[in-house]
Amino acid sequence: MATTPSLSLTHRPQIPYPTCSKPPLSQKPHKKPLLVLHKPTFPPLLFSFPFPLNLNSPSNPPRFHPLHDSLNDNFVENMENPTNFLLSNAQSRQILSPESAPRLFIQEPSWISALFLKGVYKMANRTVKIEHKEIEKRKYNLLRRRQVKEETEAWEKRVEEYRELEKEMLEKKLAPNLPYVKGLFLGWFEPLRDAIAREQKVQKGKSKNRRAAYAPHIDLLPADKMAVIVMHKMMGLIMGAGEDGFVQVVQAAVQIGVAIEQEVRIHNFLEKTKNHQRKQIIDEVQGVSKEKEILRKRVNSLIKRRRLTEVKKLVKNEEIKPWGRDAQAKLGSRLLELLTETAYVQPPIDQSGDSPPDIRPAFRHKFKTISRDPKQKIKKRYGIIECDPLLLSGLDNPAGLDNPAKHMLIPYIPMLVPPKKWKGYDNGGYLFLPSYVMRTHGSRKQQDALKGVHVKNMQKVFEALDTLGSTKWRVNKKVFAVVEGIWASGGNIAGLVDRNDIPIPEKPPSEDSTEIQEWKWSVRKANKINRERHSQRCDTELKLSVARKMENEEGFYYPHNLDFRGRAYPMHPHLNHLGNDLCRGVLEFAEGRPLGRSGLHWLKIHLANLYSGGVGKLSHDGRLAFVDNHLDEIFDSAENPINGNRWWLTAEDPFQCLAACINLSEALKSSSPHSVLSYLPIHQDGSCNGLQHYAALGRDSLEAAAVNLVAGEKPADVYSEIAVRVHNIMKRDSNKDPATNPNALLAKLLIDQVDRKLVKQTVMTSVYGVTFVGAREQIERRLEEKGQITDDRVLFAAACYTAKVTLAALGELFQAARSIMGWLGDCAKVRTSLQVLALQREGNSVQVRKQRTAFPPNFVHSLDGSHMMTTAVACRDAGLHFAGVHDSFWTHACDVEKMNQILREKFVELYSMPILENLLESFQTSYPSLVFPPLPERGNFDLQEVLRSPYFFN
Repeated sequence: MATTPSLSLTHRPQIPYPTCSKPPLSQKPHKKPLLVLHKPTFPPLLFSFPFPLNLNSPSNPPRFHPLHDSLNDNFVENMENPTNFLLSNAQSRQILSPESAPRLFIQEPSWISALFLKGVYKMANRTVKIEHKEIEKRKYNLLRRRQVKEETEAWEKRVEEYRELEKEMLEKKLAPNLPYVKGLFLGWFEPLRDAIAREQKVQKGKSKNRRAAYAPHIDLLPADKMAVIVMHKMMGLIMGAGEDGFVQVVQAAVQIGVAIEQEVRIHNFLEKTKNHQRKQIIDEVQGVSKEKEILRKRVNSLIKRRRLTEVKKLVKNEEIKPWGRDAQAKLGSRLLELLTETAYVQPPIDQSGDSPPDIRPAFRHKFKTISRDPKQKIKKRYGIIECDPLLLSGLDNPAGLDNPAKHMLIPYIPMLVPPKKWKGYDNGGYLFLPSYVMRTHGSRKQQDALKGVHVKNMQKVFEALDTLGSTKWRVNKKVFAVVEGIWASGGNIAGLVDRNDIPIPEKPPSEDSTEIQEWKWSVRKANKINRERHSQRCDTELKLSVARKMENEEGFYYPHNLDFRGRAYPMHPHLNHLGNDLCRGVLEFAEGRPLGRSGLHWLKIHLANLYSGGVGKLSHDGRLAFVDNHLDEIFDSAENPINGNRWWLTAEDPFQCLAACINLSEALKSSSPHSVLSYLPIHQDGSCNGLQHYAALGRDSLEAAAVNLVAGEKPADVYSEIAVRVHNIMKRDSNKDPATNPNALLAKLLIDQVDRKLVKQTVMTSVYGVTFVGAREQIERRLEEKGQITDDRVLFAAACYTAKVTLAALGELFQAARSIMGWLGDCAKVRTSLQVLALQREGNSVQVRKQRTAFPPNFVHSLDGSHMMTTAVACRDAGLHFAGVHDSFWTHACDVEKMNQILREKFVELYSMPILENLLESFQTSYPSLVFPPLPERGNFDLQEVLRSPYFFN
């Protein structure tokens, strides 16, 4: 009898083919399954399927067909059914473990054909794919239902919670033991709800011509829901109010009005869907036309399948029009007034009962003269809402007994499912929460201008926003655990604010006027520091509250929209990748990718960049050497971040550095470092990106080299270059006679304090229109940090002098950039309504001075936004995960080289267009009667150099 060959199979490892115990399977991967012949030995063959097939299901019993020396005619047909298997010996067939991993024994087969195995594998692969799709679909639907509830039922849940607490309090005749913030809300809820209900009734009873301006909107929601929104919004504003501890009335009123309008829209939509369901019952009783019956079935089907977008289209005819800022502010103002009249706080009740309870208004409406800078004479009078110090101290809670942020309702939380794709001005982003593609801050002209743009012309913008929104994130649990530990211990390291206030100096016993004045100054300074700490603590609590909420989610998404310049931002405001080191450190990609050889290389460079301290300005080889020389510290940081040597705390971005230490440690300690999955976003940052854009516009070779548009052995550092020039100018001034040159003494005082850090912020913001005052404030803060000048008057004079010298040094080095900035400013100062859309106050008149200074930086921001968006879409097309922070582009370590190629190509593509020529032409077309200045002269820098520059983004 002829020997019959047996078969083994090599396959792609990602496809879960069944395995065969004997003969062994080859593990070498191929693009396509490959059948290999072997001389046989014939022990029993065991086929194991790594998925449940439920072969013994009564509703679908297994069927077997004998296979003899050749395949029977039904083989192919039977392979289409996952429960059909063919055995060579009907007497010996046997099914094992059907509930977990079904197995088929085939004893003493005459032979098994290649086609048989191929059919089994095809069937198994198809079954796994079907099951995987079903699992993913079920998981998505579950997450989507949770997302819809989060967006539509959040306020209703709070209302129900306060109703239940009220009921409990009445039944037990005792106030429940609640956290501080929740106790406040419960105390305010009933009086505010009743006051709103009375106001609704009063306005409804008046004739139309006697009703208040807010009357059409105040009764669009139930009073209890409106009360909850007002309380939460106001407390949220107070927590984020900054060091001043108050909120401007206009800001508070508008935000409350916006929140009410958003909830009205959701409330109306839900009511309409309920009405559709009620109408079904009526129509079934009364009978309907054939067309209406079809429509009714269609609506019902859509609601059941949660096809919410299509349901929205059916009720679109009844949608309410946008309220506008005036209506929002008027309603918000009245609700604020009711809150100030009904909300009270009191200190803990004196148990002795000797004094009456100290009950005070929680909020007070005042007028306050405010200046951005206490040294400036120009001040304006604003209406403000100020909260009682008792309320502030309760919110602050340095002891950590209660986290006030966890009791706040935070709107626009990260999404559990990918955002809706953008298809129009108000069509995209969140499923129900009002979402707009551009942040207009209530400007009707901006809204109308955007709505007037044809959808086709917005398609690339929509694609870019969809790409940014589709990136899936998760909380880095290892880093977050470290953050929580430090915060619970009082903060004050790794950039976290101290959770304790500094003590207020006691009044000296002396009556000396000088001592008393110094004491007053020290008290003011201590109070200012404590207000700053309070603001930072509230901000940290909000960020941590969101991280705690999302910590155990498999992943989440950030819908993005634009500002008027075209820069993209996540719609969620607190915990996002545009935030500080804390935010970036606790966020990572939800999907990991193997590092690969290049990924390990870029992970090391990324860690060096985060450590910084000058390391980021070394060549790539220098940065790699730095990491290799500090591996012991990196391993210690990863293994024992709190109780070890804590090397990571010396980094400029400590939490991000810790995340990189952990990832690198995992890789280097693995037996296969290149196969370790990395979830860490690797950053590639522009080199003073605003000046890079100006250098590309001006084609000046010297400026291009200064900001790394040209290849070099190591990155050029424009901040160090400016610092050297500032130092040289001060050195010259210090040699002058103080009697004739008052700056000579300041130059001598400052000459040893000039460094890269002193001038960096001013250089960075110079292209974005920083004024002399702004530059002076920036430099004053840096000098104050150095602590060498303690007299406030001398500090102010020194900052003025340094700002003047720094701006002069910038003008020397970047003459072409200054020329283009001047040209843009000159075009903008003509008395037209050209840039009125950029101004907060609407009207036909233009504030020329503001427009002249605002237009150049806004224009450059629009260019960096364009570069980021085109890069995002190209990275998506190349299969990369992408996130962007204006001039910082992020992807997985293994994909950095590909992203680097793409972002350079897109920059060259952008500036190969005649941007300034097109801008001038649009000016002349829009305003044919005006004369615009000619274009500035430009150099002959070859943009193709950018493609070869390793430190352009690095």
